[in-house]
Amino acid sequence: MGNTTSSALSKEILDDLKLTTIFTETEICQWYENFQKQCPTGRITPEEFEQIYTRFFPESDAASYARHVFRSFDTNDDGTLDFKEYIIALHMTSTGKTTRKLEWAFSLFDVDKNGYISKTEVTEICQSIFKLIPKEEQSKLPEDENTPEKRANKLWAFFEKKDNERLAEGEFIKGVIEN
Repeated sequence: MGNTTSSALSKEILDDLKLTTIFTETEICQWYENFQKQCPTGRITPEEFEQIYTRFFPESDAASYARHVFRSFDTNDDGTLDFKEYIIALHMTSTGKTTRKLEWAFSLFDVDKNGYISKTEVTEICQSIFKLIPKEEQSKLPEDENTPEKRANKLWAFFEKKDNERLAEGEFIKGVIEN
């Protein structure tokens, strides 16, 4: 997917990123230069990604959430993030349109990548998120969402689904936008 053998960014990838993100050519080239310094192989492994997340959440257990985020960014399922996947993920999560952010959020919750979200998957992601929240902060949460299970139940109830039902991407996006 990305350019892994050369130190120069291919024109094809550069043009594609200019079309699919809001970043300028100069910005993309600067990101690429930094990416090459940090990842000389041209790829980020799950372990490297986890280390990055651990730096952002030094007092928390970021491992499981980092694995889920990594999975959602690894769009070609090769077990690594190349520069293109990295920049598109950065764009989607920081500056992208609401619909694109919701598509990413859906992919985060779709743990088994079957195109649907189950209550079990929502609970799994909530458990990962709660590991990022310090215990003293968790105790300050509202009573109906102060555990991963309660939060998952509240999220699932929002979509008016039974415990054994599934939620499709379109339903997810529509539900969030309308509410």
